[in-house]
Amino acid sequence: MSPLFVTLALFFLGIVFLSVLLTFIPVGLWISALAAGVNVGIFTLVGMRLRRVVPSKIVNPLIKAHKAGLSITTNQLEAHYLAGGNVDRVVNALIAAERAAIPLQFERAAAIDLAGRDVLEAVQMSVNPKVIETPTVSAVAQNGIELKVSAKVTVRANIDRLVGGAGEETIIARVGEGIVTSIGSSSSHKDVLEKPDSISRTVLDKGLDAGTAFEILSIDIADVEVGKNIGAELQMDQAEADKRIAQAKAEERRAMAVAKEQEMRASVEEMRAKVVEAEAEVPRAMAQALREGKLGVMDYYNMQNIISDTEMRGNIAQTGKVKPENDSQKK
Repeated sequence: MSPLFVTLALFFLGIVFLSVLLTFIPVGLWISALAAGVNVGIFTLVGMRLRRVVPSKIVNPLIKAHKAGLSITTNQLEAHYLAGGNVDRVVNALIAAERAAIPLQFERAAAIDLAGRDVLEAVQMSVNPKVIETPTVSAVAQNGIELKVSAKVTVRANIDRLVGGAGEETIIARVGEGIVTSIGSSSSHKDVLEKPDSISRTVLDKGLDAGTAFEILSIDIADVEVGKNIGAELQMDQAEADKRIAQAKAEERRAMAVAKEQEMRASVEEMRAKVVEAEAEVPRAMAQALREGKLGVMDYYNMQNIISDTEMRGNIAQTGKVKPENDSQKK
């Protein structure tokens, strides 16, 4: 091989080795740290690579914290990164808290971040309170009139209770419950319309922010609308239900009366059948009496005359009853 070829090969291998070395060892990041006055050793950066930690995710926030005057070590940032936290967001939150004179330690900020809350937003909310608008809450006063109320709740983040404290949904639910209770205890909807601030005072006195990650500063009633007359509707529904019950009971009594009538008719028919049966025995008894000589022929004819006379009197009586009806119809 020619010396020129060997020289080119060594030069190429040197370039490849240097590229791999610079890729594995972030020399540029090390120089940036030295320029910022942050003491991060080159072997520390190599150790981050071996621990599968992106050096820029640690060094850049460390430079930022150092410039802000915060005392944070590399090990703290690495531990938080390996735990799955957002190092840059935690450092930004610490800087914001330092500028706002809010006491916040790195361990507390890291715990808040690992709990799934935005620690930077919490610090910003501590400085600039947030307004939460509740949905329209429907409540009924004691006189039965419905009121639809919407409120605006001004809250400030409580950093000490961010870990384990309830969120905005709990605040909205508690405020809605307080509004319903306050309106429900009012004797008339006019009292609420005259003094809507009474709702705010009543709800604030309940201490709704207990156990939450916020501190309620104020509750302002944004809008109050008069809805339906729920009491009248309930009375109408109750009256309709009572009416249906009464109709059902009347129908039951009518059905029982019809059944009783049918039973009586059946009893009458049964008695008539017995009468017919008894009348059928009369000719037999008379024939038996004639054969035995207990009844004479003249007695029989006299009895027939009495029966005929009775029937004639009955027909005349029936005719007398029909005539007045005909007369009334003619009139």
